[in-house]
Amino acid sequence: MEDTGIIDLYFQRNEDAIRETDDKYGHYCFTVAWNILFDNEDSQECVSDTWRKTWELIPPERPKLLKFFLAKITRGFAMNRLRANTRIKRGSGKYETALEELENVLSDQNNPEKEFEAKQLADELNRFLGGLKEKDRNIFIRRYFYMESGKQIAEKYGISETNVNVSLSRTRTRLKEHLGKEGWLV
Repeated sequence: MEDTGIIDLYFQRNEDAIRETDDKYGHYCFTVAWNILFDNEDSQECVSDTWRKTWELIPPERPKLLKFFLAKITRGFAMNRLRANTRIKRGSGKYETALEELENVLSDQNNPEKEFEAKQLADELNRFLGGLKEKDRNIFIRRYFYMESGKQIAEKYGISETNVNVSLSRTRTRLKEHLGKEGWLV
């Protein structure tokens, strides 16, 4: 079923919307959660939470790209679960490692008191990413949004892990320079 049809089912409050969403995007959302959590049960729970949240958000929201709308929700649940799990047992630190790589690039702009600034920063990041070559942009997004490892990205693109790391390093440097020119760095 096409995304517009699935969204229409949500607007009709037809419970088939959840089944259709799961059929089309269940594996995708599970993968988003799995790349962050590496836990089958937690990943499945995040997907279930995603369907519930999607039911709550549509309507009134009408996502332009359902796949990415779902990924953002799933990722949010997975990140929250990871934070909770990390507090409980100081896990593998995968999430923290990815963020540490960006630590010197982004200032701590993302807190509730600065939502407007966070939106502006997100817009600036989107402009920056839009100016990258497609492959560099995809590598960056796969690492920092989907939390894929360098090895996973390398396998996906048929390049070495070293090439992935060099690409990420260069992109972080360019991002830091770009944000500095736009007045985002302290």
